[in-house]
Amino acid sequence: MALPPLKSLPVFETVARLNSFSKAATELNVTQSAVSHTIKSLEDYLGERLFIRQGRQLILTDEGQAYLESISASLLQIEQATNQLKGQHNGRFRLAIYSSFAVYWLIPRLTDFQRQHPQTDVSIEMMHLDPELSDRIGDGFITIDNHQRGFDFHFLYKERLFPVCSPQFYQQMSAQLHKFSQQSLDEYLIENPLWLTQFPLITTFSIFNDFARDWQLWFEAIGLSLPDNAILRNFSHLILGKEAALHHYGIALINDYMLEQDEINNKLIKLPCHHFETGDNFYFAHKTSRRNEAEMVAIKHWLQIQSQTLNHL
Repeated sequence: MALPPLKSLPVFETVARLNSFSKAATELNVTQSAVSHTIKSLEDYLGERLFIRQGRQLILTDEGQAYLESISASLLQIEQATNQLKGQHNGRFRLAIYSSFAVYWLIPRLTDFQRQHPQTDVSIEMMHLDPELSDRIGDGFITIDNHQRGFDFHFLYKERLFPVCSPQFYQQMSAQLHKFSQQSLDEYLIENPLWLTQFPLITTFSIFNDFARDWQLWFEAIGLSLPDNAILRNFSHLILGKEAALHHYGIALINDYMLEQDEINNKLIKLPCHHFETGDNFYFAHKTSRRNEAEMVAIKHWLQIQSQTLNHL
């Protein structure tokens, strides 16, 4: 079995994680010279350069990045197997997740997970973009990606968008409607969804990477077009769009996980109109090789149960 100098691998992982020889030396409680010598010895053995300096920055080469991806999971598994054999469990679980999903859906439910699994400490890594599926980033991931070799993906939620506004804004709409119709606002909107364009529409960039695309698709779902003269108020992210609606700034399109049951009618009115599916599905992802770990099994099972409430608001 041709193995590299095994003592060099934790040193390499530490330097790569910290992007610093000096910080790695402090963490490992050795001298910076010893760290540098160890990395040089590993590079000599592999015949590849693992790090390069760009100004004051230390970065991985492409070969170093590929090597890190290959060995980091193995080092983690060795650590976990050793701890299990010794009867020790660190109980830590890092979950990488989209920021809006974390803020509005996961965090309000974490106390339930903690109550059921007090021995497991979940830490959250919030991502604006799709999280990189790597042990360096997290142990588990909530992602719309569902294809990567060596990973298992478990379906949680099919995303859909529907219109909401604040109760105060709803009353303003009702008052304007009563000037020419005796119908209630709910009845009128069911028959005339295009009437929403008489009011400011909050559009967000984050899902389709384009302002107005969310409302265009919402109208297209029922065979209508967004009028050219529609008043659009632009926000970069769904989180900001929801907050703008809460503060009476217009009508926003949001999804199920952003609207809690106790918010309906109290803080936001879910308008009696259709929804449309964005085409994104959310999955819980983890490395296949880690599927039997106790913390992984627990959080996967809990997420699947919790996600059953989605699409039912």
